[in-house]
Amino acid sequence: MTIVFTPAFNALVKEAQFTKEMLGSGATQIRGANYATKGIYFQAFTSLSTGLERIGKLCLMLDYYIETQGQFPDDKYMKNVIGHKISLIYQKSMSIINDRSISLNYLGNLDGTIHQNILTVLSDFAGGDRYSNINLLVRSKRQSDPIASWFETVDRAIFQLCVSAKKKATIAHNAHIVNQMIGGFSSVLYSSESGSEITDVEDASYRTGMWKAVAPYRQLFVLQIIRFWVELVWGLQDKAMAIGNDIPFLSEIFAPFYNDDSYLRSRKTWDKI
Repeated sequence: MTIVFTPAFNALVKEAQFTKEMLGSGATQIRGANYATKGIYFQAFTSLSTGLERIGKLCLMLDYYIETQGQFPDDKYMKNVIGHKISLIYQKSMSIINDRSISLNYLGNLDGTIHQNILTVLSDFAGGDRYSNINLLVRSKRQSDPIASWFETVDRAIFQLCVSAKKKATIAHNAHIVNQMIGGFSSVLYSSESGSEITDVEDASYRTGMWKAVAPYRQLFVLQIIRFWVELVWGLQDKAMAIGNDIPFLSEIFAPFYNDDSYLRSRKTWDKI
């Protein structure tokens, strides 16, 4: 028996593989970004915003395929109805879950404050904030800083909600000790994520401690968002496969992300999975 893959089948495989790679890169990069390595923020935001938009659109296209009994949406539908905003794709994804009574094993939604703040930053980044530095230089009206937005709405929220009081006290104590040891003969000059100057050892040390405490949680929240759409892909895949032979086992491609929180916490790198 000869198996012939349809053009749609091959296109879905390639799209899913590319999307998985982008998501894996973004999930890895977001853990390493801090005030001293700001370029990594833009790498992470680019990978994550691209990957989440694409996996969300895969879900919406599968839903359309099911609804129309074997047709994919046209270009006009993708541009005018779906668009590029991750926040809108999330709303449409929730509608699919409700309309098709899909049960998710992990998070049933991404309505928590930190998840929503991450989606907002990435949605705004995809919508134009990725050019924030150029916009400032050319005096564009849009000059939002995605790094500052992430720090203020995501990292600060994680630090307040997820890091224990004991850990916070340890970070402050260690920063004070480091300053006492080398502050008198060391110079520091950085800019923080929100743009303020970092000019003393204690401030720099405190921010480093804060980043190290926040980074694992930051990565976990991002992975939970990825897993949400991976679960939705799984929920739609079998329904779509029952209609035609255009649908591959997308679940196999995205399988590494379909794990519980304890496994997600155990990995630091996701770009080689």
